[in-house]
Amino acid sequence: MQRRVLPGFGLTLGFALMYLGLIILLPLAATFVKTAGLSWEQFWSTVTSPRVVASYKLTFGTSFYAALFNVPMGVILAWVLVRYQFPGRRFMDALVDLPFALPTAVAGIALTSIYAKTGWFGQWLEPMGIKVAYTQVGVWVALTFIGLPFVVRTVQPILEELEPELEEAAATLGATRLQTIRRVVIPALLPAIITGFALAFARAVGEYGSVVFISGNMPMKTEITPLLIITKLEQYDYAGATALAVVMLLVSFALLLVIQLVQRYLFRSRA
Repeated sequence: MQRRVLPGFGLTLGFALMYLGLIILLPLAATFVKTAGLSWEQFWSTVTSPRVVASYKLTFGTSFYAALFNVPMGVILAWVLVRYQFPGRRFMDALVDLPFALPTAVAGIALTSIYAKTGWFGQWLEPMGIKVAYTQVGVWVALTFIGLPFVVRTVQPILEELEPELEEAAATLGATRLQTIRRVVIPALLPAIITGFALAFARAVGEYGSVVFISGNMPMKTEITPLLIITKLEQYDYAGATALAVVMLLVSFALLLVIQLVQRYLFRSRA
């Protein structure tokens, strides 16, 4: 009889469900219960006020474009780290994880100081009419910064397993570099790319610390939804805060579900 490292299925499944319930399901249930204290009219007026709708557009729209931009940049960076040996490679590889370790507030202050009017980049960009700090562009920069590692770390293991011989075989059969990338490399990386995009998007939607400094927090312009939630909490409007959180949760879940369905379809089409 082969010994298993972990106990039987029933015990481990029960422990997993208990842990999942305490850490994830219970807080989410409390959010919905707190929101239930509002009537439907109060809930609808809270989540559809012009200021809140403007924050939705900025939060979800900027998160989407930041994650979309991180896909090609992350794939290129992962490709360089996997396929090339050069001085400073290990340092660059460690640098990718910096947004994971750096406190988000510190990242926001650093980005603001760099892109402000007197900052290292801002003093050159603003004379050209490109204003980053305290604009929606600054929000996009912050979300791009915190989302890049998710794409790199998702694609990098797949690239390490992708044998260079496949690309050499394609070249031997007369494929150009573009054809090799389009027909050999991209299909192998596509599920990982979609996963990296989903993780970067989900991370950006809930980001607060790095955005609150560089955005300027101007209502109807650069105010993100997490900031409105914090504002309502400071005003002891717990039901209103949880109402906004429920909307963000439902929209994020729907988008991630669609991405998962697309990913599953790609897996089946490749099988």
